[in-house]
Amino acid sequence: MDDKTIIQHYWDREERAISETADKYGVFCYSIAEDILNNREDANECVNDTYLKMWNAIPPKWPKVFPAFIGRIVRNLSYNRYVMTKTLKRGGGQIEIVLDELEECIPDNSLDIETDVNELKEAIEAFIDTLSERNRKIFVRRYWLTENVGYIAKKMNMSENSVSAALKRMRKKLQVYLAERGFNI
Repeated sequence: MDDKTIIQHYWDREERAISETADKYGVFCYSIAEDILNNREDANECVNDTYLKMWNAIPPKWPKVFPAFIGRIVRNLSYNRYVMTKTLKRGGGQIEIVLDELEECIPDNSLDIETDVNELKEAIEAFIDTLSERNRKIFVRRYWLTENVGYIAKKMNMSENSVSAALKRMRKKLQVYLAERGFNI
């Protein structure tokens, strides 16, 4: 079933929208949640919470890019669950590492929630568009999907040192890119 039809089912408040979403995007959602939480039970709960949140969000929103809409919801719910349950104590660990890596690039906490956060989001998206395809994949795998460096290296047929060096260069470039656009780093 195509995304437009699934969204229309949500819009029409047809319960089959959830089962259609689960059939088409369940594995995608679960992989995001599992990568963040490193806990099958918590990942399952986040995926189920994603379907509920989508049910409540559509309408009034009509997602332009349905997979990105779903991915953002499951990712945010998973991050919130991670913070709430301190998954790190149970053997996880990538979230805090990723956040520490990005700390030097992200502006201080004086952002106006509505305006500056949207501007920051747009600036980061524009920065990602400047990257080569390989670097874009590395950046997204690390900072969106929170995959560890070893896994990225394996998937990209690279050494861990090469991935780490590429990430370091991209963080430096991101820091300069944001500073040039007036964000206080």
